[in-house]
Amino acid sequence: MHTPFRIKKGTNPMKLISQEFIRNLVPQLDLLNTLGGGIAQATMRIDKREKGVVIRVAAPSVQPDNFHVVLNNQHLTVYSEYRHEPEAQLAAPLFIRSLDLPDTLDLTRIDAVHEGRELLVRIPYKDSTSHPREINIRHR
Repeated sequence: MHTPFRIKKGTNPMKLISQEFIRNLVPQLDLLNTLGGGIAQATMRIDKREKGVVIRVAAPSVQPDNFHVVLNNQHLTVYSEYRHEPEAQLAAPLFIRSLDLPDTLDLTRIDAVHEGRELLVRIPYKDSTSHPREINIRHR
């Protein structure tokens, strides 16, 4: 077998590749994996609390700045995208989760915060006085 070049005996071949080259290559491989069907392993959990709901999204490989939360009427979409550089035009989706929200939630007071390794989307319940309710009719 003929090799196009020879590595000096006792030389570690990995030392021939610069650290900068590896740092630039890894995001490209991650993007290719995503485009090839790989996804970030995102999990979503909905916790019902006394004053509202908390939607917890955990995606270990996703940077906090790459999360997006979009509310369109009663439809909530949480997604993340990968960009090689923040200004890059090309973005690859890492994951997307969508929910149809019930009328009992006050969507005017929704907020989102990234805490630890999770994105928390908090939505309080509407004031109970704003819900239609049936009035009991008393008999005399």
